Amino acid sequence: MFLASIRPAGLVDASCVTANTIPGFPPMCKMLAAAVVAFAVLSASSARCGDQPHEFSADLVYDDAGGRTAARSGKLNVADHKIRIEPPDFGIGFFIVRSDAAAAYFVKPAQRVFMDAKQSSELTQLLVPVDPDNPCRQWQAMAQIAGVTDQGTAWHCERIGDESIAGRRTLKYRGISPRKDRYLIWIDPRIDFVARIEADDCSTVEVANIQEGPQPAQLFEIPAGYLKFDPQKLIDRIKQSDVWVGSPQ
Repeated sequence: MFLASIRPAGLVDASCVTANTIPGFPPMCKMLAAAVVAFAVLSASSARCGDQPHEFSADLVYDDAGGRTAARSGKLNVADHKIRIEPPDFGIGFFIVRSDAAAAYFVKPAQRVFMDAKQSSELTQLLVPVDPDNPCRQWQAMAQIAGVTDQGTAWHCERIGDESIAGRRTLKYRGISPRKDRYLIWIDPRIDFVARIEADDCSTVEVANIQEGPQPAQLFEIPAGYLKFDPQKLIDRIKQSDVWVGSPQ
């Protein structure tokens, strides 16, 4: 569930530009993009869970349902309302969120371009800062943003104990999403953030090797000279050209 192969991708192709597609990324990384966007929305509209801003870096370690670990780890950097996610494997690109500006971007260094990242999915509800004693509140807010709370469905959380992960105390929860997906989720109360997620098929993503401390400001900035790419404008241009073929009537 959390891991799939990554294939190289060029600049975004119009046929690939949909609300839930970022070419070249596995499903997990697409969900991470969504999580970044939801984090921006939630952070901009609600108070912070903890009393102090949190700054840290960490690795994102993916294991598939068979327990096989991805060849390389992803990278996570958090500085209060700023977050950067570098997907695992080779450097196709990375995500930047500036919740103080209510913005989230996907950056492709090879093309020196960036674009808005605007997708919601199930993990949008998970990879956000949470109240360690009541994480469902934030996850439910994310579900509402993702539009999966119709018919009165809601997140359900049950705390089932405390565990240590890599020497750090975590609170372990059993969670059921509005779509009835089941997870085991570990929350690190020191940083008010998910430490580990295990899906029903036993695939996992872990926030590992956490290093607390100030993060370089340039990590959260789009490099100078990069151009903003607007997929919708490209689609509109193609629709006005001779190559556009409309849907059959």
